[in-house]
Amino acid sequence: MGRVLARPTDAPPIAHVEDHLASPAVPTPEAFLPPEDLPRHVAIIMDGNRRWARERGLTEVEGHVAGVEAVRRLIRHAVLRAIPTLSLYAFSRENWARPDEEVVGLFGLLEAAIRDETPELRAEGVRVRLLGRLHELPAETQASITEALEATGDGRRLLLNVAFNYAGRTELVDAFRALAASGIAPEEIDEAAIAGALYTAGQPDPDLVIRTGGEERLSNFLIWQSAYAEFYTSPLLWPDFDGDAFDEALLEYARRTRRFGR
Repeated sequence: MGRVLARPTDAPPIAHVEDHLASPAVPTPEAFLPPEDLPRHVAIIMDGNRRWARERGLTEVEGHVAGVEAVRRLIRHAVLRAIPTLSLYAFSRENWARPDEEVVGLFGLLEAAIRDETPELRAEGVRVRLLGRLHELPAETQASITEALEATGDGRRLLLNVAFNYAGRTELVDAFRALAASGIAPEEIDEAAIAGALYTAGQPDPDLVIRTGGEERLSNFLIWQSAYAEFYTSPLLWPDFDGDAFDEALLEYARRTRRFGR
């Protein structure tokens, strides 16, 4: 019998339909673009694992396995390019609506990836943060994430946000609840106060949001923080998104003029 999931009571009822991190040696950032032309924070909506698998006659879980390999390559390349902050949309709260087998498989992949890759992440100088409701996840997943957060806490080369059991609107709900519980006066609530109550408090907002798979929507990802982000969509399905594709996105970002409403 398959594993029975304890789902969040307010989770949406329906969904919106071996290459490890190379060597423990920390790579030297390459002179790819001037530092001022690089985004401080890149956020990626990793779309296309299931479509990639179906095109190859594979199971959806096998597609997610290929997606994890793409994550490993991408993290290594982000360190090489000296990107300070990288946020990856790994599991949305809407994903609870998928079949139990797929959801359980995703949890297992996350646990295995964190467990296997933590030593390499430490060696690469990567600090792991979770964006999302950790307490709603299975105990085994919570334990793996907590261990990774503690083990990589001194990483200084790349801050890696893993958005797991995450939704942008849920993040705002949690932020507003935190502000209400703090006793702050209504007239003292401003954009800075809200930003300080988000999961990403203290981090720069995304300069660049990348979505793979050819889709062009945010899908409830960092909706407050991405107000002025540059959006870039790639036709590549996530398992096929590699360092060259990432470089193309960075070059396109560098070509754009950001006016911030001015």
